[in-house]
Amino acid sequence: MVVAVEKLITSDILKPARYLGNELLAVHKDWDTTPIRWVLTYPEVYEVGASNLGHIILYNILNAQPRQLCDRAYLPGKDLAAKLRETNTPLFAVESKRSLTEFDILGFSLSYELGATNILEMLDLAGIPLTWQERQGSRGAEGQGVRESIDTQSYFPLIFAGGQTATSNPEPYADFFDFIALGDGEELLPEIGLVLEEGKQAGLSREQLLLDLAQIPGVYVPQFYDMAEDGSVHPLRPDVPKRILRRVATPIPAYSIGLVPYVETVHDRLTIEIRRGCTRGCRFCQPGMLTRPARDVEPDKVVEAIEQGMRATGYNEFSLLSLSCSDYLSLPAVGMEIKNRLKNENISLTLPSQRVDRFDENIANILGGTRQGGLTFAPEAGTQRMRDIVNKGLTNEELLRGVKTAWEQGWDKIKLYFMIGLPGETDADVVGIAETVSWLQRECRGKGRKPLNFNLTISNFTPKPHTPFQWHSVSTAEFKRKQNLLRQEFRRIKAVKVNFTDVRISAMEDFVGRGDRNLSKVVRLAWELGAGMDSWYENLDRAFSAWGSAIAQADLDWKYRQVENGEWNLFHAEAPRSTEDEENTQLLTPNSSLSSTDAINRVSSHSLDIPLPWDHIDTGIDKKWLQEDLQRALEAAIVPDCSFEGCSHCGVCGTDFGHNVVIKSPVIPKFAGEFVPNTTKAQRLRVWFGKQGNMALISHLDLIRLFDRIVRRSGLPIAFTGGFHPMPRISLATALALGATSSGEIADFELTVPVEVDTFFRKLAHEMPTDIPIYNVEQIDLKASAATQLLESAEYLITVTALAETTPIQWQTWIDTIKAKEELWYEQTTKSGKSQLINLRDRLFELELVETHNSIAESMSSVIRYLGSYRQDGLLLRPEQILFMLETVAGVEFQLLHIHRNRLILGV
Repeated sequence: MVVAVEKLITSDILKPARYLGNELLAVHKDWDTTPIRWVLTYPEVYEVGASNLGHIILYNILNAQPRQLCDRAYLPGKDLAAKLRETNTPLFAVESKRSLTEFDILGFSLSYELGATNILEMLDLAGIPLTWQERQGSRGAEGQGVRESIDTQSYFPLIFAGGQTATSNPEPYADFFDFIALGDGEELLPEIGLVLEEGKQAGLSREQLLLDLAQIPGVYVPQFYDMAEDGSVHPLRPDVPKRILRRVATPIPAYSIGLVPYVETVHDRLTIEIRRGCTRGCRFCQPGMLTRPARDVEPDKVVEAIEQGMRATGYNEFSLLSLSCSDYLSLPAVGMEIKNRLKNENISLTLPSQRVDRFDENIANILGGTRQGGLTFAPEAGTQRMRDIVNKGLTNEELLRGVKTAWEQGWDKIKLYFMIGLPGETDADVVGIAETVSWLQRECRGKGRKPLNFNLTISNFTPKPHTPFQWHSVSTAEFKRKQNLLRQEFRRIKAVKVNFTDVRISAMEDFVGRGDRNLSKVVRLAWELGAGMDSWYENLDRAFSAWGSAIAQADLDWKYRQVENGEWNLFHAEAPRSTEDEENTQLLTPNSSLSSTDAINRVSSHSLDIPLPWDHIDTGIDKKWLQEDLQRALEAAIVPDCSFEGCSHCGVCGTDFGHNVVIKSPVIPKFAGEFVPNTTKAQRLRVWFGKQGNMALISHLDLIRLFDRIVRRSGLPIAFTGGFHPMPRISLATALALGATSSGEIADFELTVPVEVDTFFRKLAHEMPTDIPIYNVEQIDLKASAATQLLESAEYLITVTALAETTPIQWQTWIDTIKAKEELWYEQTTKSGKSQLINLRDRLFELELVETHNSIAESMSSVIRYLGSYRQDGLLLRPEQILFMLETVAGVEFQLLHIHRNRLILGV
């Protein structure tokens, strides 16, 4: 059953276009003829979820399956969530507008330790029991919250999670999911769909279906496993694997093209993956350990995907994505080829944080240009010793060479990432961060150039499962002390902005991320106490309070104190120990310098062999290798990158996970030069268009961005402005209120080459959404004033209701009374905050009662047409001011139900 959303998705909520599901390249498949129906949900607000590359890829892959469809859902904003609860309406999928309970399978991306509270919020809003136990035991039983008012069902969707956090350690969340998808999902999810279809046809029970799914490599079904007293996890039955394999897939760039949102997202660009996996071996880096082996994408496939994607989407920016883009040897060649091909289209390239030691003039050329983007490097540590301990593989000379190259190529501001709290860190290493930044500034000075600015993010190291540092811990007090130490140091350094991570949330992330099944109750309690959107800065205080209370109520505050005090590592494990072992417990405490070779050699092996809650997840990396790499870290020994040097014997490469795929770079094309904006104005066209249906919920700024993308997709020769940020010469006459419809909007387009009016009309209309119809196109003189300067008046149809019993005769009398008056004074507040009186009657040219409607459910409403002043000097007559006139003459309160702009009238 389709959810009636018309009264929910309205202009009074923030960014209602989030929930329309009508984006360009969205896939709409027939519900009735598709046996398996997925919903992929990203448990964040739309702007974050809709731009997530993994979300887009899996959505496209599932919709490419002939007997499967995939819809989407996102965490609603607080305003819509409140509406859903007030109206007892279940959370819905954005495309079909169907309740999430109607689908066969519901998947969540879990990529952040504290992100599960958002998942519980979405499940509750959807009317789905929160735990697998409740879903099995609540057939015909009502739940809580929204569930109380929804017809109970004998079947709930299968609920699963995927993503980095779910793969690394699913145990803190085991109660909430029917199964976990481990690793890459491109091949795994379609396999799950096939098994689900067979089980559905065979009429299998939920448990039988999950047992079939458990046979698929990469599927972990927590209910078939149990936790031992030591925290380890073991099968409850012989027909499920003891260890569950992480899946590995080859990236396919073509599936990255899709979903062009109408609202601005956090990554508002085309993103193409060029390399999956990283073998650098940074010892703190969980993604690097969980995505091995490294797999390069063929350069020609990357170029083809970018060129096709930019034409199909109309984006003006693209990004190449990898954990370490600089390790993709074809990066300069691919970037230069694309830059040359799209040279005349004002396209820019962005890259995520990259290896500073590989940054050279070739990469600078593909990143630079008219719209030069930001540049981010991650030295991680401030001294060579610390970079060796974490196996960063970066020398001071390489750091300086990369930063200096960027400065010489025109960058005046660079972002740097550092961490504090790493194993073996001393105060000298912490101060070394400030000394390194000061040194880089001194080395990058020149006449006529302002000092090099740095924007620093200094995060607190949080140990992650499946890394050599998973046995380490740092106290909150020590983090605070080191942050204060750096604050003192940076006071003496100019042109540096420093951002620190909140130490409270770091401790929470550590506590949950390395937790066991006992933490499921903590996650649920935290959500019940108000936790949610915990990664957002404005929610930190509330999140910390909720999580702290939840931990206390679960009687686990003693364990959390161990994390806060830096004691929760396996060197403190309770076991029979010798006096020598007692000494070893201090080896990884925060105040240890780890500089003593004798202390290093006394590391006890038995404490590292104690079972961990995530040992049953087979990531391919041998636990013994992690232990050995920890030993190498204590010795500050470097392990080379096995993609380019010898094998490090981590255990990944083989039949189950494959091998590194490193592709040699093709020849780098000759640089064809930067984009030069074509400012030629050969033709000006004026377009009359409408804004109807769902597109009324698109904001003015979003509409401007939409026109830009439509012109790019249509291939029309638009002219650009000059200057540092060239913009297409598209000018909308005026803005339209959010939620208002129109049949009389005007836009001016300036072209570099004359185009037949009919051809322009056809190309533009072909790319426009159906709810933005094109009515007319006219060529105007190049020297004519812009439409925005010629505005004189506007004609509106407004639908108004009276909050009292009325008759059509009364409405007509009120209209006549207003027309008969010469003065109707209105107090207006200026932008500067001053009050002034204006005569609204001077601004009203025509007023007419078009029709009245009366219904049993509502008071009488009327449609009123008016023509009023609409000049850009502020001489406007707004629809709400017509209500003021009515209330003045009638003594009745009115409500504005809808605004429709009939036409804009231009002067000569």
